[in-house]
Amino acid sequence: MRGSREIAAVTDATFRLHRGECLALIGESGCGKSVLASALLGLLPGNARTAGQAHLGGLDLLAADERTLARTVRGRRVGLVPQSPAAHLTPVRTVRSQLRETLRELTGRRQGEEAAAERAAFPADHLDRHPHQLSGGLAQRAATALALVGDAPLLLADEPTTGLDRELVDRTADELRHHVDRGHALLMITHDLAAAERIADRVAVMYAGRIVELADAAAFFGDPGPRHPYARGLLDALPERAFTPIPGMPPELGDLPDGCAFAARCPRAADTCATVPPLTDGVACHHPRNPGNPRSARA
Repeated sequence: MRGSREIAAVTDATFRLHRGECLALIGESGCGKSVLASALLGLLPGNARTAGQAHLGGLDLLAADERTLARTVRGRRVGLVPQSPAAHLTPVRTVRSQLRETLRELTGRRQGEEAAAERAAFPADHLDRHPHQLSGGLAQRAATALALVGDAPLLLADEPTTGLDRELVDRTADELRHHVDRGHALLMITHDLAAAERIADRVAVMYAGRIVELADAAAFFGDPGPRHPYARGLLDALPERAFTPIPGMPPELGDLPDGCAFAARCPRAADTCATVPPLTDGVACHHPRNPGNPRSARA
């Protein structure tokens, strides 16, 4: 940043994602979820730097050059449903022409736009429209259709249900789940916890640039529930649950506290929270909830 200042947008993110598995990455806006997805595809701005490794088969995505990413990774090995689909669609070309080009480049087929659109519930009678003629929900479905064309082994879906009504949310989620069930991997970044519960195998919770909980989806959304206080707060804030908001606001990534970033908002905070808790047994907390006794705490 200006003045040689650095901000750690994502720190110590470690996880595995297997074929036939959906990992839902959840957390409040600004916590680093989309930055993580952009890093995997080499789409970060020029002033960003990455460290570590991100292996897809035998390829380290973080070490790959732009030529490799452009010609062999994006669309072919990693598909992307972008967070802002209207900005990723070519404004002067119709949806049909963009689907046709993508089909030709990724599959060799010269036809099949209608079938590709149907996978994302994009209406066939809108295929000859330009992006500016689409609603936000239609643009979302067009971007999803483009991302699914190549049947990439890994799909990154960044808020894939934004702007959709509940019926289309469920249909989109089910199509993404079908993609997973065909043996592909899906990293779904979402605020829609209902959609995550519908299709995810595992859940990763991110707060202030760090993954604070990794859990089996059935246990996370059911019994015994989240172990990290922040993750518990996300579920309790849902209208169909306790409808209790998490107090306070998340910290700025450029002004993080020395210890646990959630301590100022946490009812379990204690002196030990002055140090950053490591991710241990799937949770980064000095006082996680004990699965055998949700009311207990462990120092």
